[in-house]
Amino acid sequence: MASKPVVVYGASGYTGRLICEYLREYNVPFIAAGRDKARVQETIDHIPGLDTVEHEVVEVAHEVESLSELFDGAKVVCNTVGPFSEYGHEVVEACVRTGTHYLDTTGEQDWLISAEERYGTRMAEQGLLLSPGIAQMYTTGEIAAGLCLENPGLDTLDILVFWKGHPTVASTQTILVNAALSSAYHLVQNEYVAWPADVTPMDVAVPGHHEIGLALPWGGTSHPVWFRRDPRVANVRAIGGVFDRALMQGVPQIVAAVLEQVKDLPLEEKLKVLHEQAAAVRDEMPPRENQRINTSLDSVHACGPLGRAHCVIHGTCNYKQTGLMQAYAAYSLLQQPPKVAGFASACQAFGHRELLGVLRSFGLVSKPILTVQD
Repeated sequence: MASKPVVVYGASGYTGRLICEYLREYNVPFIAAGRDKARVQETIDHIPGLDTVEHEVVEVAHEVESLSELFDGAKVVCNTVGPFSEYGHEVVEACVRTGTHYLDTTGEQDWLISAEERYGTRMAEQGLLLSPGIAQMYTTGEIAAGLCLENPGLDTLDILVFWKGHPTVASTQTILVNAALSSAYHLVQNEYVAWPADVTPMDVAVPGHHEIGLALPWGGTSHPVWFRRDPRVANVRAIGGVFDRALMQGVPQIVAAVLEQVKDLPLEEKLKVLHEQAAAVRDEMPPRENQRINTSLDSVHACGPLGRAHCVIHGTCNYKQTGLMQAYAAYSLLQQPPKVAGFASACQAFGHRELLGVLRSFGLVSKPILTVQD
């Protein structure tokens, strides 16, 4: 039975560590859990000042019974073990059984859609939050969209996210597994429409930059799923990329080479090869983010028949933004229920202005630049 109110599952990873760091900032006792206790302990030992908050390191097998035993008595689980379409079901099922709120960091559309269909009602019936995708790459853009949508009559969202940095090991695995096994969708008149499987990088105007950027759908992202049931919104397109144009030009070749290698393999063998290829691209924890180097940018154009709004949020350290929002979400759920029970995005559950205030209070995003034409 859990002795702390929050469980960080996957605490040995880059994002898991950051969640633990920000839980310390909120003085929230937690369990740092993973499949290898030694790896979790080694990671936790490198967090400065962690002795100022109650915490525990636990090893747990990735199966429903073991996870249920660990979660029993806890209030919130922050899950960073992906790819989530492959590893998420056991964790959510354990949350359903034990009455625990579920948060994760994914942008895998197939996982979001599946999680909503399979667990949304069961979680809602218990007043529990099921919130996949609390992360900078999705939530900060959703905050910008929320600011635009404060102006009535806008029904179309064109979302762009850019960042400067390295993907984590888990992010690299997710990109390749998602590209090989899943379709990517945008939203047209509240219906999912698939992106072409061989879509090439698109030229985009990046606010604040003279050079034209390159962007890809990155699996479609979380936004079309979140806004599909929002009566204000009918159309959503989300694309993103890194500021390094040369790196972006190489991404399609890397993904295409991997897909060619696995195209005729059975699923189990395909996953094995995808994990091996992901490890070949990135097999070590990236360097810790640098406030002056690892910048982010979220830009949302919202429009309707007779109105326009544009919101830009400049930020820094996208993984720190993710860790902070996960920790704040857990902190909030310990004190009050979410605004929406069941399947919901971070902004739907906690409010876009509240989350913006959190990011601003820790110095991770600038004041949004909002331009409105009506």
